[in-house]
Amino acid sequence: MEWRDVRTTYEFKQLLDRLDAEKARLDTYRPIPAYKIKSIKDSLTMEWTYNSNSIEGNTLSLIETVVVVKDGLTIAGKSLREHFEAVNHNEAIGFVEELAQKGYLLKKRDILEVHALVLDKIDKEIAGVYRTGQVRIQGANFTPPDALVVRELMEELIEWYNTDGQQLHPIVRASVFHHRFVWIHPFFDGNGRTARLIFNLLLMSEGFPPAIILKVDRKKYYASLNASNKGDYDKLFLLVAQAAERSLSIYLNSLGSSSNGFKPINDIVSEPNAPYGQEYVSLLARRGKITAYKEGRVWYTSKKAIEEYQEKRERKR
Repeated sequence: MEWRDVRTTYEFKQLLDRLDAEKARLDTYRPIPAYKIKSIKDSLTMEWTYNSNSIEGNTLSLIETVVVVKDGLTIAGKSLREHFEAVNHNEAIGFVEELAQKGYLLKKRDILEVHALVLDKIDKEIAGVYRTGQVRIQGANFTPPDALVVRELMEELIEWYNTDGQQLHPIVRASVFHHRFVWIHPFFDGNGRTARLIFNLLLMSEGFPPAIILKVDRKKYYASLNASNKGDYDKLFLLVAQAAERSLSIYLNSLGSSSNGFKPINDIVSEPNAPYGQEYVSLLARRGKITAYKEGRVWYTSKKAIEEYQEKRERKR
């Protein structure tokens, strides 16, 4: 499937409908007073920096990332580059948050500025500049295009996002942009971090909280990008949608929107009269068929989410 002609399955559209409903609930709280979400926003920002850097090989832990960014301290045994990566990424998030306004139009200069922030204090010579030579990506099933066509391909991608791409759901549109950006690989270094920052800028401009790809999903993430290179976007769409649902759930729970609360799946299925076992509910969560999100390697859901799935299944019979 050509990247411009992506299609979504009926089941995935149902997941998107669920995300839209959750976003609509979040919208009822807007404008959200800063004091109500400061702690959760700060927490997600640190998670975003930690996970995005970890996917690229940074060895700072989440706690160490917080210490470096918030307290300005150095961690023994960690490289200077790893410290700069944490500080730079946090500053790039701040820039992205300033840009993320309703009606935002993607611009080349914003992409270059985000990349410049990602590589600031690391390699100023290539920061914010398209690559001028060929690159290869270890473990990928493709070779990025020649540097001579990078500028043209990026202009084409930006134009598509701002025009024809607007016909797609924001989750799908941002996911396709993310994949195409990584495939073009417009920079010598920092492509992954920049791609995830820009794709979240696009989501946040549509009113979604940032969708954080977790370090524990690194292999799944790269596998989904490789599958997308072959025209199969389903895995990437699901991964991004689940990351978005996790952030939506965290925000809604912090605002008191969920009366049932989320618990580890093992706790939910251990309750009296639970209709399904742990293995089946975990499968539903992984496939995006129930409202669920992952913390580390543990999936969380709610009794209400399982009941809604059960009612829907019974109506189909």
